[in-house]
Amino acid sequence: MKAVVQDRYGSADVLEFSDIERPVAGPGEVLVRVHAASVNAYDWHFMHGDPKLARGMMGWRGPKARVRGRDFAGRVEAVGSGVTDLAPGDEVFGEADGAFAEYVCAPGDSVGPKPSNLTFEQAAAIPLAGNTALIGVRDVAAVRPGQTLLINGASGGVGTFAVQLGKAYGAEVTAVCSARNADMVRSLGADHVIDYAQKDFTRAGRRYDVVLDLVGNHSLTAFRRALTPSGALVLSGGGVYEGGSLLGPMGLFFKRRLMAPFTRQRLLELPAHQSKKNLAALKELAESGRMAPVVERTYPLSEAAEAIRYLEVEHARAKVVITV
Repeated sequence: MKAVVQDRYGSADVLEFSDIERPVAGPGEVLVRVHAASVNAYDWHFMHGDPKLARGMMGWRGPKARVRGRDFAGRVEAVGSGVTDLAPGDEVFGEADGAFAEYVCAPGDSVGPKPSNLTFEQAAAIPLAGNTALIGVRDVAAVRPGQTLLINGASGGVGTFAVQLGKAYGAEVTAVCSARNADMVRSLGADHVIDYAQKDFTRAGRRYDVVLDLVGNHSLTAFRRALTPSGALVLSGGGVYEGGSLLGPMGLFFKRRLMAPFTRQRLLELPAHQSKKNLAALKELAESGRMAPVVERTYPLSEAAEAIRYLEVEHARAKVVITV
């Protein structure tokens, strides 16, 4: 089968469109014929091995997972023993390493039925970014009706879902993004938009119940200025590639852990974990019309390297999708 393979860290030039063996579904696994996959900051972090301190988990000399890609949508080709809720031919979406390929093998608990009202391309845009936004807004920040929520990086993949989820859970949403993306985030439900090139929200004087940071471009002290006395700051990764780093967003996380016990403000991290339950929640949100993926561009599988290059350096709006 065709796949996008990486054996060493570096720029998009290290990615090769190659023939590899098709995976086989083992116990508890599902083999999916991929129809679409989407690009995330996760992919360029692994491509570059950035931040360097994370290579203990990624692989020291090169990535342990050779095939890039994480999000996918497609049809079940085969199921391993123990998988009883899916069958060959089912339309599904989910998360697993190796999605930039004609076939991907995924744990059964990270695959769920595709939203019936979405194309494969739209569905592939949801799993990682939608799940991250869902965990951040619903679970970590526990956003409630009437709260004020600011999203730093609102026009990116996670941010576009977070805007919609913030509104779905009853918050007054302020989106921070570039001027060119202001109309888009307003169309997703944002009540207010701040152009980061014109105004620094951490010095604007307004305080928010929740700040969801998806960029990591301010200090912890600056973020706390934008919070109410008992507000919640939720830190995530993401951003764009700026030449590599030792710590990357992990630096903010370390400072958060030192500061958190000494303040009334809730300083929180956004954990990354997928689940069938969350996929079902995202499916319901999509089918009810309360959340819709925004796809800016599509690329064929053979041009996946260019798709990652575009995402990492060009401040892509919303999602970039690979068609297979």
